[in-house]
Amino acid sequence: MRSFYSYIGDAWSSPREGYVGALRQDRLKAWRQESTVQKIERPTRLDRARALGYKAKQGIIVARVKVRRGGRRKSRYERNRKTSKMGVNTITMAKSIQRIAEERAGRRYRNMEVLNSYWVAEDGKQKFYEVILVDPHSTSIKSDKDLCWVADNVHRGRAVRGKTSAGRKGRGQRHKGFGTEKTRPGIRAHDGRGK
Repeated sequence: MRSFYSYIGDAWSSPREGYVGALRQDRLKAWRQESTVQKIERPTRLDRARALGYKAKQGIIVARVKVRRGGRRKSRYERNRKTSKMGVNTITMAKSIQRIAEERAGRRYRNMEVLNSYWVAEDGKQKFYEVILVDPHSTSIKSDKDLCWVADNVHRGRAVRGKTSAGRKGRGQRHKGFGTEKTRPGIRAHDGRGK
């Protein structure tokens, strides 16, 4: 027997079709008018939110974050460069767009910690992510067996330190063992060790 969440997952597997696709244009039109970080009442994708740790209880909120799309947007040199050596196109950030969205939500709600995030929509200019935030000082969170770990001081500033799921992916932390010797403490941190 299938769960209710599996049907939501099926609908979101092709977000431009079905009833999700029918809602898409109206949703995007409204979301473009909202502020960059917008607190929302309930998750748009309940299956993803629950899988990433969301619970409908005190001390947890969800915020929709709007981020620009595309690469580094690097400006073109004025002179004295061969065109092929300018390094303008296909230059990307060291951080993913999703990590930038998580950091923005964390800055907007400074008393909360970013738990995780997931994609909800995109258009030609912007991407929209929903970020789950947890209040580590809330008694309902401290007494929750699944989320009480967030209250520890070592988890402060998770998003900016690349400790969320999207952050760990960008730092090459998805795999362990043979072949991953240079990914810890991070791809860019490893080269400076032992000097």
